Parts: sequence; C-alpha cells; structure tokens
Amino acid sequence: MKARKAFLVLLTAGVVGTAAWLVFLSPVLGVRSIEIVGNLTVPEERIEQQAGVPDLHPLATVNLAEVQGRVLGIRQLAGAKVDRIWPGTLRIEVVEREPVAMIQAGDKYAIVDKHGVVIEIETALPPLLPVLKVDRPAEGDPAMMAALQVIDAVPDEVAAKVRQVRAGTAEGVTLELSDGRTVIWGGTDRPQEKGRILTSLLRREKAAQYDVSSPDVVTLK
Repeated sequence: MKARKAFLVLLTAGVVGTAAWLVFLSPVLGVRSIEIVGNLTVPEERIEQQAGVPDLHPLATVNLAEVQGRVLGIRQLAGAKVDRIWPGTLRIEVVEREPVAMIQAGDKYAIVDKHGVVIEIETALPPLLPVLKVDRPAEGDPAMMAALQVIDAVPDEVAAKVRQVRAGTAEGVTLELSDGRTVIWGGTDRPQEKGRILTSLLRREKAAQYDVSSPDVVTLK
C-alpha cells in the first residue's frame, strides 16, 4: 500500500514536472507568431523587431511589461498593449500618434502630435499640416501646449483652412487661414463657444480679422 502511494506521488510529481517544463521551458508552447494590431504607418516588421521576443521563446515567460516598454520606444506610438494568446501567439495592439502640426527648424520640419511629442523629422514641407510658430518650441512649453490645444479644438470646417498658428503666450493664440484671414483665438478657455461662433462668422461675414478671444464680445476688422 505504501509502495503504491509512493508510486502515485512520484507519478504525479513527474506529470507536474513535465507540464511545468512544457509551459515554462520548452519551445513546444513557445512564441510562434507575433500579431500586430492597430498600426497604420509603422511597419509590422519594425514593431516586431522592437518587441525583441525571440522565436519559440516560452510564451508563459515573456515579460509583457518589458515588451510594452520596448515597443513604446518607437516615437510614432502613443500606446501599446501586449497579451498572450495560447498556444503560441503574442498579440501587440498599438495606438499611433496623430500628427497635428509642424515646426520649422532650419531646412527641416518637426512633425508633432497634440502633446508636443516630435513624431518624425521631414526634409520637405508636409502638406495639410499647419505651421506652428512659438518662441520656445519645446514639449511642455505653456505657449506651445496652448497652441496645440487650440489646434485640437478648432472645428473640422475651420481646421482645413488653418495654415499657421502663432502663440507668443498661452493666452495669445492666433490662427492664419489659407485665404489670408486672421483669427485671434486667445487662450484655451471656452473652445466650443469660440469654435461655433467662428464657424458661423466665416460663413456669413467678410473680414480680414476675427477676434473670438472673448466669445461675449466678438469683433471683426
């Protein structure tokens, strides 16, 4: 009886040990494919290379947080989520940064997102993006962040016409439109009211300058 119990204990230990080896050490349940989701402009190959997970590495021992951190080292990505899909797939879902403006630096153009993060550097003038002009073009600068908030808040109908955004201070944001008209937007307060009023004015009032910095007292010149 004792021998039988001992045998069962050894058998159980062997099964558990084999299962542990299969899951944590063996390539049998290793990473056989990496699924990339959410990328539009960043190539899958680049994300997979940045993830740094070797083929057949045991899926159970992949450090998901470390993989996420490495993937977010790609400047064009704002977010990443890494999951295991058994038996052998690592799934990486990414969110790309959206370019909203460009800053000229010499003969090059820095493309930035709404947080002021430089996504990439271009040598040719990118189409459709407004040029951002501030005294200190640096991530976190109050005037720059205010200008980016305004760009994000401008209604789509107006945004398509914005060619340049100036901000001397956080309260002094000005838009220059493609037809030469100027909009004094002011600070980042009351964006919906300003946007609604400006859209209406541009449709029905012809002027060189529209001042919506105070939605209660709008002036045209």
